[in-house]
Amino acid sequence: MMFLSTPVLLLLLPWISPPALAEVCRGTYCHGADPGDPRPCTGARCPGSRSSRPPRQHDPTTHGRAAHVVAGRHHAHPGSPVAAAARMGAPEVLPAGCPDAQCAAAAKQSQASNDTRDCRGIECSLPPRIRPAVRARSCVGEGCGSEEGASQLPPVRLSDRAAQFLGDFPELGYPSSELGGAPLGVQLTCDIKPGENEVPSEDALILHLQLAKGQEKLVEALRAQQTVIRDLQQKLADQQEALLSQQMEILDQQRRMYEQMDVVKAQYGLLSDTVKQVSFQGLQGELQSYFESHLAGLQSQARSHLQKSYAVHKMDMDSKAVDVVGEAHFPQPLLACPSACGREEFCDFQRDPPQCHKCTMCPPGFFLISQCSPTADRMCQDRDECLEVPSICGERVKCLNTPGGFRCLGVSEREAVRGFCGPDYFYNQELQECQACTDCAGEPVSAPCTAITDCVCGQPAQVRLSRSWGASVGVPPARSSGGHIFPGLQLNIRGKEKIDLLSNEAGQVTFLQHGLVWLDHNFAIKHSCRNFLQVGMRLNGSQEEEEEEGGRDLSGVRIEQPDGKYFQGVSVSSGVEVEPDHTFALLLRSPNQHCNQSKDLHLYDVAAPSVSLLWLSHDTGAVAMTAQMSLLTHYQTSYRPTFRVTSVSDPYMVTLTHDNRGVRFTESGVVKFVLQQALYSMGHTCVREGFSLIAYVNRNGTSQEAMQAFKAGVNYRDTSITLSGAVSVAGGDALGFEITSPAQCNVRYFGDSSGISVLSLIWLPSAVSSALSATVSRTGLPSGAVRNKPLSFQQIGADAPQVGLARPGEPSSRRNFIFHQKGTANVALDLKLIHSCNIVKVTLQRAGGRGGQAGPVAQQVSGAMPEGSEWASIGLRASFPVQNSTSVYVTLDCIRGRVNQIAHEGGTNISILWVAV
Repeated sequence: MMFLSTPVLLLLLPWISPPALAEVCRGTYCHGADPGDPRPCTGARCPGSRSSRPPRQHDPTTHGRAAHVVAGRHHAHPGSPVAAAARMGAPEVLPAGCPDAQCAAAAKQSQASNDTRDCRGIECSLPPRIRPAVRARSCVGEGCGSEEGASQLPPVRLSDRAAQFLGDFPELGYPSSELGGAPLGVQLTCDIKPGENEVPSEDALILHLQLAKGQEKLVEALRAQQTVIRDLQQKLADQQEALLSQQMEILDQQRRMYEQMDVVKAQYGLLSDTVKQVSFQGLQGELQSYFESHLAGLQSQARSHLQKSYAVHKMDMDSKAVDVVGEAHFPQPLLACPSACGREEFCDFQRDPPQCHKCTMCPPGFFLISQCSPTADRMCQDRDECLEVPSICGERVKCLNTPGGFRCLGVSEREAVRGFCGPDYFYNQELQECQACTDCAGEPVSAPCTAITDCVCGQPAQVRLSRSWGASVGVPPARSSGGHIFPGLQLNIRGKEKIDLLSNEAGQVTFLQHGLVWLDHNFAIKHSCRNFLQVGMRLNGSQEEEEEEGGRDLSGVRIEQPDGKYFQGVSVSSGVEVEPDHTFALLLRSPNQHCNQSKDLHLYDVAAPSVSLLWLSHDTGAVAMTAQMSLLTHYQTSYRPTFRVTSVSDPYMVTLTHDNRGVRFTESGVVKFVLQQALYSMGHTCVREGFSLIAYVNRNGTSQEAMQAFKAGVNYRDTSITLSGAVSVAGGDALGFEITSPAQCNVRYFGDSSGISVLSLIWLPSAVSSALSATVSRTGLPSGAVRNKPLSFQQIGADAPQVGLARPGEPSSRRNFIFHQKGTANVALDLKLIHSCNIVKVTLQRAGGRGGQAGPVAQQVSGAMPEGSEWASIGLRASFPVQNSTSVYVTLDCIRGRVNQIAHEGGTNISILWVAV
C-alpha cells in the first residue's frame, strides 16, 4: 500500500484519472468496481456512494498528452487500432453501465457538477478539479452496510500506466506491452478503500520519473554550460598571456627608445661643445630648437606607436623600429679653419668657409662656465644676485634678477643714486636697475665706478662723430666686343684699399663699423643706347642676410636717351644705416639689350673723386629714414608726392604727416635730404619749359621754400628729376615737396623697387651740426667765354657759427665759404643756366692756406643744351673733411661755347652741411 502526503496529493490531483472507481447506475442497480453491488439507483447516482464527488474522467488532451481512447481499465497507445478508430471518427463509447445515451448524458452531467456543499474551510476556494475528496458520510438507518463488508471488498487492479508512460518514451529502453514489447515487470496493486486512498500510486511514479528526467536534462545542460565556461576561461587566459607578452615587447621598445634619446642628448652635448661661437645665446637657441624639434617628433612617434601597439595582437619589432634621428638630419661634417687660430681665438664653423674669431669676454655681472677652446667660444652665465644675497634689497623689498645686475622693486631713483646698489654696482638710470661695474682686468682705469656711472677702462680715447671718404669710379673693361649691360653692370670704385672705417675691394665698398652713411655719386656719361640708362646705388647685407633677404637698391636716377651724342651729368644720393660686413656698390642698368658696353658707352674721367660718403656715428644721435613715393600717377600741372615709410631708425624723432605728403620732426636739428622722382613726359611744352622740384619747410602752418632744382624736359622719354640739400628745422616742422610742370605737358610719375622714386634723409641734432644755404648773386656773375671763373653767392638762410660766406671787405668776398671749426662737410650745388657750350664743368675747389691743400674736391660735367629747351641744369654733391679756416668755392668752365645767363633763383642754390668730428 502506497501513501502520499496532502501537499503532494494536491499537486497530483490534475494528473489522477480513476475511471475504475466510477459508480454509476446501470438500470435500476448501482454498478462500480464490484459487479455485485446490490444498492438500488436513485436518479443517476448510487445512494451512499463512496464519494460525493462526481467521478472524474481522465482527459489526455487537457494535460498536454497525446489523445487516447479510454476503454475499460486499459489506455490505448497512439498507434493502436483503438486510437486510430477514435481519430477516424468512431462512434462514441458509452461509459460502463450505461445502456443508452440518456444514461451517458446523466453521467456527464454528474461529472460537470460543481457541488460545494460537502467542502469545508479553505478547500472551498480550490477549483473542483483539485479539491480534496469529500469523505463518506456515516450511514444511519436502513440500507447502510457494515464497515466489515466495506473492508472486505476485493482490491481494484489499476492499469499499468507506468508501463504505458515508459512506452511513450522509447529512449528509456522499455517499449510498451501493447506494441509487442516485453512487459515492464512491475505490477502495481493497491487496496482501495472508499473515501481514503484518492491518488493512484502510478501517477506519483510518473511524476517522479518526469522529475528525474528533468533533473537529468538539467544536469546535462549544466555540464554543457560548465564546458563552455571552461573554454571561455581558457581563451581569456590565452588572451591575457598574449597581452602580457605584448606589454613586455612595448616596454622593451620604450627602453630602446629612451636609449636612443640618451644617444641623441649625448650627441647634442658633443655638438654644443664644438659648434659654439661668439653669439653663444643665438647658437644655443638654434641648437636647442633643432634638437627640441627632433625630440618632440620622437615623443609624438612614441605616443603614436604605443597607441597602435595596443590595437594589434602581435607586433613585429624589426619592422616597427623607430628612426629617432637619421644621419640625413645631422649637419654636414665640420670643416676646419684655413689656418690655425691664435691664442684668444676660436674657429667659427658657422661661417662658410670657417673663420677664426676672437673669444668673447664675460660681461660684468656674469661668471665664467668654460674657457675658450680652439673649437668653441667662452661660455658665461649670469650671476643671480638676489639668490646669492637674499637681503640685497632689504627685508621688505622684492629683488628681481636681471642680466648683469638686479632690480629692487619699489625703490625710488633718489635712493638708488645715494648708493643703494652697494659696492661694485652702479645705478643705470636708463634701465632703472643696478648693474655690475666693469672689471678692467689690469687695464688702466680712466674713470672709476660711481653710484650712477660705470667704470671706464683704458686711456681716454677720442670719439669720432663723423668721417668722410672719397674715390673715383670707372667702367670695367668689356669682356667682349658685343657685351651688353642688360640687366646690370657694376661700376668699379677705386679708392684707398682699407681704412678702419671701410675697405675697398673688387670694385665695391665693405663697411667695418656701425653707423649712418650719406652717399653721393657724380656721374657723367655719353651714350647712344636706344633707351634710357639708369645709374643707382645698391647695399648688400652680410653674407647671412644676403642669403636670406638679398640686397636692396637705395636710389637710382634715369639718364634719358639724347637726340645727339653729348655728355649728360647726373648726381645720385642716398642716406642709410649700415652695419659691419655690409657692402656698397654702384650699378649701371639698361632696360633692354640694345646697349653695347664697348660701342655705346663713354664715361667722362673727372679730375676729382666722383663718389664720396659721410659717415656718422650713432653717438651723434642721428636718425635715418627712407620712404617711397606713390606709383603710376598722372598730373598735368603741380604734383605733391605722397610717401610710404620703408625704414626708419627712430620713428619717434621722424614721422610722416597726417596726409603722408610730408615728414615731421619732433626736435630741432639739421636735415640732409634727397628726393629722386622718375617720370615720363609727353608734349613739346615739356621740352621747352622743363620741370622744377621745390622743397618746402612748413612751420606753424606756413610753408617757406627752402631750395629748388631744375630739370630740362623731354618728349616721349623717360627721365628723372632730383633735389638734394640741407635745411635747419625746429621741433614740429614738416618738410614737403612739390613738382611743377607746364600746363600743356602730360606727365606720368612712377616708381619701382630700384629706388628711382624715393626720399632719403638723415636728421642730426643741432648740437653737432649746422646748415647754410645760399644762391648766386644778382651781379658779378661770369658770362661769355667763361674759363674756370669762380661764382659769387649771397646767403639766403640764417647764419651758422661753424660756416659762413666771406663778407664784403674780406678776401674772396662773396665767393669763399669759410669753416670756423673742424668737422666734416657736405655740399650740394644746383645751377640753372643758358649756354652754348659743348661741355660745361662745375668744380668745387678747396682754397690753400691754413685750411689745407688747394685742389678740386668734386666735379661735375654736362654737355650741350637739349634741343628745344630754354634752360639747362648742372649740379654736384660731395662730402669732405674740413679744418678751422678751410675755404671752398665753386668755379664754372665752358668749353667751346659761351655762357649766356645764370639764374639767381628758381633752380640755382647751394647748401652746406657741417658735422662735428
